[in-house]
Amino acid sequence: MKSGLMVVAGLIAAAAGMASAQESEVLFAHKHWQVSIVGWDDGSVGCVAEVKAPGESFSIWTFPDGAVQLQFYSTAWEFGEGQTADLGVQIDRRAPWSLTGAELYQNSVLFYLPDSNAGVDFIAEVARGNRLYLRDDDGSDVQNYSLAGSSASISALIDCGDVITKKTPGNPFN
Repeated sequence: MKSGLMVVAGLIAAAAGMASAQESEVLFAHKHWQVSIVGWDDGSVGCVAEVKAPGESFSIWTFPDGAVQLQFYSTAWEFGEGQTADLGVQIDRRAPWSLTGAELYQNSVLFYLPDSNAGVDFIAEVARGNRLYLRDDDGSDVQNYSLAGSSASISALIDCGDVITKKTPGNPFN
């Protein structure tokens, strides 16, 4: 992963000069998962671990401010903007998690994990799990995702997140 971290550092340095709206570099791939660093044309960066199937994906995003966001995506969904919903997530047969007030945006369900032990526990459960089930507020299945390879991929995501959240050298105020 050390060479991957050097790629991350290089991409962060180059992010401000990107001409396109988004560029990404795959840092790690294992089983069903892929971990990438993403840079946008405004110079911002993020790290993402995702599992994909045709037209579907489950992603965990990390950002330099330490925020962690879940994204469930499907080409079959058309939400528009400005809507929210209360949803549930269950990993294997463990107790379900509530995603209260998840944002519905175009083809995605977006939810920021709390900066708390609960957020850490959720990520740890994903890393140990085999399958994640996305459910509506009544508990009916909406979609499910393989978590094969999630442990190593979450570790790579954490490494990427550590790099993008490092303070700027020589600037004690950043």
